Amino acid sequence: MDVVTPFGPARVTWHLGLPTEPRALLLLGHGAGGGTSAPDLLLVANLARRDGAAVGLAEQPYRVAGRRAPAPAAQLDFALTAVVAAARGAIADPTLPLLLGGRSSGGRVACRTAGALGARGVIALAFPLQPPRPPERPAPSRLPELLGAGVPVLVVQGTRDSFGSARQLQAALDGAQGPSAPAPDIVISTAEDADHSLRKGIDGATVTQWLSRFLR
Repeated sequence: MDVVTPFGPARVTWHLGLPTEPRALLLLGHGAGGGTSAPDLLLVANLARRDGAAVGLAEQPYRVAGRRAPAPAAQLDFALTAVVAAARGAIADPTLPLLLGGRSSGGRVACRTAGALGARGVIALAFPLQPPRPPERPAPSRLPELLGAGVPVLVVQGTRDSFGSARQLQAALDGAQGPSAPAPDIVISTAEDADHSLRKGIDGATVTQWLSRFLR
């Protein structure tokens, strides 16, 4: 399903087709330089579809156009907004719970837009806490995007992720929480011995259990 945006067409591919009576709508975005065939995306798509969710794999306009260099964040967010509107129209059930997610950059887009789009939760696969750089050129942390999602978030993070391991991400979350501030509803599921590609180590049972919170 092509979706018109000011930056060119985006695209939604319904994973294994649309269920007759979907229990939720899950839209998953790709990483900055990859596509929707990434193994971790397909694993989560399979789990959600098995439990009755309608799962759309969303391609940003720059990828549909065949470009690898990602668009600016504002364009990515705007395109996802258009994708959500089109997907809701295809489902034709305004009461269906909406979940957003994606791997790496796609997870960042989901976190940034979840509140405005009325999502009930976010699945962030390989959240890129900080791009790997030498100590003399430190990169800003993306933790504020994760903390600002405003909805429950499941982060699946590898123990060898060069953009921030599961342990580093948990430490950053612990350090960001003040003694009187309420803890955000962020769950980190550790993928043992997995790098940023998340080609192994994902705990499917944890993903399924988390998704069950939102299936009507």
